[in-house]
Amino acid sequence: MMGVMASEETRAVKPTAARTPSAQGPLPPAPRAWAVRLVVVGIVLSALNLRPAITSLGALLEEVRDGLGMSGSVAGLLTSVPPLCFAVFGVTAPRLARRFGAGAVVCAGMVAITTGLLVRPYTGSTPGFLAASALALMGIAVSNVLMPVIVKRWFPDRVGSMTGLYSMALALGTSAAAAVTVPLTDALGGGWQSGLAVWAALAGAAVLPWIPLVREQGPGSAVGSVHARVEGAGPVQHVHARVEPTALRITRSRTAWALAVFFGLQATAAYITMGWMAQIFRDAGVPAGTAGVLLAVTMVMGVPLAFVIPRVATRLPHQGPIVLALGVCGLAGYAGLYLAPAAGAWVWAVLLGVSNCAFPLALTMVGMRARTGAGVAQLSAFAQSTGYLISIPGPLLVGVLYQHSGGWGLPIALMIGLMIPQMAVGVLAGRDRTVEDEAAAAAP
Repeated sequence: MMGVMASEETRAVKPTAARTPSAQGPLPPAPRAWAVRLVVVGIVLSALNLRPAITSLGALLEEVRDGLGMSGSVAGLLTSVPPLCFAVFGVTAPRLARRFGAGAVVCAGMVAITTGLLVRPYTGSTPGFLAASALALMGIAVSNVLMPVIVKRWFPDRVGSMTGLYSMALALGTSAAAAVTVPLTDALGGGWQSGLAVWAALAGAAVLPWIPLVREQGPGSAVGSVHARVEGAGPVQHVHARVEPTALRITRSRTAWALAVFFGLQATAAYITMGWMAQIFRDAGVPAGTAGVLLAVTMVMGVPLAFVIPRVATRLPHQGPIVLALGVCGLAGYAGLYLAPAAGAWVWAVLLGVSNCAFPLALTMVGMRARTGAGVAQLSAFAQSTGYLISIPGPLLVGVLYQHSGGWGLPIALMIGLMIPQMAVGVLAGRDRTVEDEAAAAAP
């Protein structure tokens, strides 16, 4: 796999983006080979932990509701907490990374995930459960934003492959939590508390690779050597550049706004799926264990596709056709859930799993729509924070519609209705342009 990554070519980095000894002082030493390998391990382990806090809860949502005495509306609020935390805390990630280094922030994020997952099942109350969940989601939020930044800075000539590897690991963690949480709960004695807390062990393992990297790089480094392909310079060279803050006005870029809305609508679909799809199947008569496996099938579709789609996307001048293909799969899957949820359950699970691969596509476009590391950091924070704000009402509204209508017809109609604008703005976000150029053109 690493050989395949090494052969991938993406956009060149302009020579002017690099530091020179005469202009900006001596260059830092070349990164050690072990550090590069450890970054890859850290990226993979961190990605594995960016969704189990959510999908493990989705698999046991009914048991948690009963155990804590939640109403349907409060449960809907619970499914809206992830995007709220991602929006609120994700916007702070670039500032934290400039001060402490991206690696240190991701390391702290993994510690927060570990602590939150370990504590939340045993708080004994809905407010305590929400607070501990928010701690874990805070760690996920900053890591969400900084992963594309770390990929861009360490592997700018392999953005597609590394984004694919990261997205594939994220999908694997998502699907594994959905598939094995119920069996794990049974194996641990049937208590939902143990079934949720066990995922803290995986998060704890993700802390370890970042510790030596933080010590090696020091604060403020952003784990930040840039390995760049310099245009016109032949083979890959190591160019070391501290990514400085820029005056980029990200809100002046139409592409940034399109990408933020696309990110928000695909996140809405994803969190509705993770939070409610298992319950849709259970209400249709599917056994709880099978419903969890169906959710896992939806999530596991992202494992191979999350590696393939970013690589294909980086080779296309316009990512609109991929956006449309994923959207059509989503429309077909929702229609199936409406018409025959139990009879065609496996088909709908697969189609919705394909549709949910809009997430790795969005991450890839974040790396492609900015030319510099600083631009990627700003675009990632803006697109994800704004996008997650947009996605907050969706899962909550599904819970309210479900409770008041007594069925899934209206919630599924809502999901179908949101897919159309998602496809439209995704086509706009896929155009071949950069936020730096658009912001500069819009400046007075």
